[in-house]
Amino acid sequence: MIISYSKKICLALLIFSICSLSAQNLNRSSQKSFVDDVRFGGGIGLSFGNDFFSGTLAPLALYDVTPFVSTGIGLNLTYSSFGDSELLVYGGSLITIASPVPEIQLSAEFEQLRVNRSFDNGSIKDNYWYPALFLGFGYTTGPVTVGIRYDVIHDENRSIYANAYMPFVRVLF
Repeated sequence: MIISYSKKICLALLIFSICSLSAQNLNRSSQKSFVDDVRFGGGIGLSFGNDFFSGTLAPLALYDVTPFVSTGIGLNLTYSSFGDSELLVYGGSLITIASPVPEIQLSAEFEQLRVNRSFDNGSIKDNYWYPALFLGFGYTTGPVTVGIRYDVIHDENRSIYANAYMPFVRVLF
């Protein structure tokens, strides 16, 4: 049975949503507020060199559904210029993180990015939406997690990422 690309994305989103919702803890204390269980973090990136610049802001907010499962949203804004080419990427993501033990973090993240690229001083333009579905594994110490994630729907012709495997550093407070 062959499943179309858009049906794969819808199926992945459905599975992601069911996993997130099924993890809710119904025995929460009524004295705790929603904000008490929200953690913030994300990433910042800056690269520059000879005729090259790239900057990224990627904030993240997670709600601790249980002591072992968190779910939330992230934003991404990246700008790069190299020679006579420019890249502007923006979008968001839905993420669920499970920690079976405090040091291990498993994650599933659906990311939807708008990619705007121009080459040859703007004479060639390429604008499109690009989805990614990452499954990740990381080691956590304190507020920092270092790990690797894999894009299960990676398209090497359209992705802004060099390959399906990506290392990550996630900081949450």
